[in-house]
Amino acid sequence: MIITLQFLAALCLDLLIGDPKSIPHPVQGIGWLCATYEDRARKVFVSPGLAGVVSTLLVLGSTLLVLGIVLMLLHKISPVLESLVAVVLLSSSIACRGLYDHSIRVYQVLISGEGIDAARREVAKIVGRDTAELDKHGVCRACVETVAENLVDGITAPLFFAFLASLIPGGELLSQISLALLGAYFYKAINTMDSMYGYKNDRYLHFGRTAALVDDLVNFLPARLSGLALVAAAWMLRMDAARGLKIFLRDRHNHASPNSGHPEAAVAGILGVQLGGNSSYFGSIVKKPTMGEALRTLVPADIVLVNKLMFTASALFGLLLLASRLMIIGG
Repeated sequence: MIITLQFLAALCLDLLIGDPKSIPHPVQGIGWLCATYEDRARKVFVSPGLAGVVSTLLVLGSTLLVLGIVLMLLHKISPVLESLVAVVLLSSSIACRGLYDHSIRVYQVLISGEGIDAARREVAKIVGRDTAELDKHGVCRACVETVAENLVDGITAPLFFAFLASLIPGGELLSQISLALLGAYFYKAINTMDSMYGYKNDRYLHFGRTAALVDDLVNFLPARLSGLALVAAAWMLRMDAARGLKIFLRDRHNHASPNSGHPEAAVAGILGVQLGGNSSYFGSIVKKPTMGEALRTLVPADIVLVNKLMFTASALFGLLLLASRLMIIGG
């Protein structure tokens, strides 16, 4: 029962304080590892693909090794201190508050009259596409799609792997909440590598293939469960869950990624809008299929609605994991 309370504490901590800008985030350390190992692997291996495999293994191994050693040392000093640090770090793997803060800032700029340029600058902080030519509808679409997609990357997937790792019995070296933290950062390391290596350009097409493939594999189940969680959230919020389920089942594969389309399709159906479609990246238009039906035009208020869906779906997903844990091992 203690670990259930520790999971809840981590979730509450994220909602209360998010990721303070004054404190370095652990993902920054993973990013440094990615850059360092890439540079060294490219110098050692002629084959970009082999260099990518080695970098991926080294980043993943180093992340888990460093965290594991720190947690074991803390455990020797004081199991209570170890648990407190693990809870705080686990909260840093969850991005509910951060996702809300960044997306709602876009909404505030859109309705404040600060102008489209200010809205473009704000949305550019959370999307990878070019934003210089986006109109108001384009800004809204980019923001809604990002919240929907990052429900998986930033919330449900790290929680899912924390849950899996927490099923391992704790021992003399590490407590179960520390094992849960290692599970969450196992995922965060993979996801960070995908965000840094997973580009389909000349530099990363072969080098980043391993990281992108592993990221697709680990997101497979969380993405699909997240789409269903969004539909359930829509039912709870008295939104159009039936249409959300219909579009989720019909359009979830209309995406270049095998996973990103699942939550986006569900959101498109629930809101009665069309997501996806062509976007500009690094000055080039990338053609994408659409998800949903354009029953109406996206408006700033949809950013508020997608955040309500994100919070509710996250809560449902977390409760499902905790309930599953109680059924499996009773605590």
